[in-house]
Amino acid sequence: ECILSGIMSVNGKKVLHMDRNSYYGGESASITPLEDLYKRFNLPGSPPESMGRGRDWNVDLIPKFLMANGQLVKMLLYTEVTRYLDFKVIEGSFVYKGGKIYKVPSTEAEALASSLMGLFEKRRFRKFLVYVANFDENDPRTFEGVDPKKTTMRDVYKKFDLGQDVIDFTGHALALYRTDDYLDQPCQETINRIKLYSESLARYGKSPYLYPLYGLGELPQGFARLSAIYGGTYMLNKPIEEIVIENGKVVGVKSEGEVARCKQLICDPSYVSDRVTKVGQVIRVICILSHPIKNTNDANSCQIIIPQNQVNRKSDIYVCMISSAHNVAAQGKYIAIASTTVETADPEKEIKPALDLLEPIEQKFVSISDLFAPTDLGTESQIFISRTYDATTHFETTCDDIKDIYKRMMGSEFDFEEMKRKKNDIYGEEEQQ
Repeated sequence: ECILSGIMSVNGKKVLHMDRNSYYGGESASITPLEDLYKRFNLPGSPPESMGRGRDWNVDLIPKFLMANGQLVKMLLYTEVTRYLDFKVIEGSFVYKGGKIYKVPSTEAEALASSLMGLFEKRRFRKFLVYVANFDENDPRTFEGVDPKKTTMRDVYKKFDLGQDVIDFTGHALALYRTDDYLDQPCQETINRIKLYSESLARYGKSPYLYPLYGLGELPQGFARLSAIYGGTYMLNKPIEEIVIENGKVVGVKSEGEVARCKQLICDPSYVSDRVTKVGQVIRVICILSHPIKNTNDANSCQIIIPQNQVNRKSDIYVCMISSAHNVAAQGKYIAIASTTVETADPEKEIKPALDLLEPIEQKFVSISDLFAPTDLGTESQIFISRTYDATTHFETTCDDIKDIYKRMMGSEFDFEEMKRKKNDIYGEEEQQ
């Protein structure tokens, strides 16, 4: 919602942004001080002395990293929200195999040294990576007999004779699929996802992921500033009493007895329970540790993906770890957040393989959230509802949703180039120098 209010303001729309919370970012806020996190999860007492100053903590409720070459980074660069943020590269990406974790090979040298694969497998994998890097959907000479719109990914893996373990980490740690449904779909999307991973990795070397200092809560604040520069108005702590509908169309929002009139409304599912449907659940466990995660080479930040096949599940389990290096925890402390899509009646048992990697855990906060999707696409009502954040640990799916809402509202695709030009008009040339 914050990103859309920024984009809409830049597009010359008059934007009023109301939030019933006292902080930015709604469901994906960063909570500070630590005392507030204890309260939020109804833990008795206050944090122990050993946790340091409460103010040193900014704990994300929904962990996500940014792909260095991904859509959100493009939105940040084009809107220049990067002025308000500082990023650090996440130190490593790891994948789980047979109960242990291995670094996802990020360079050819690492791929050749990796114990994830045997010698011959490495050669075949290298060939496959070279193929992907050269693949250009507009140049049939790069296809080598593969039809991007028809050949399934399963067949592409067969073509390179890749074994199950390699398929697991390629599909889940590189292409970042949550399930194995992609295997029987045309390969174009998967190849593009692996390219995105490789190109993001190429930018900074250690991993393809970036993370903002002081936590993800900085992102919505950056877009809120952008909106304000273009005349948008922000109101925190503003209770929403009613969405006013006339003849099936939104005409305003009632708050504290007054109605703010509007032509279009964007909101998350929590404001319109009668226009959304439950599509699943996610379990997230926030863990405070006093040590880096074992077998990660003492990284101060990392991502671990547990492919579903490795733990007999249908969907992957993710772990994001960040630390005092990102100004989100007290000195010497680490925050690891495990998340996955719920599949059974015992979600805590489902996430156990991830928690086992994190032991000993000093304190954990467990949340199980319902996932909602809009049943009303806004065509008639002009109410545009976002989807709940999924279990993935990057923003690509969120950006797809943003672009989808934009298209439903404006009737045209979201155009980065157009935004760039507009910005030049407003800031003039001097700022560009």
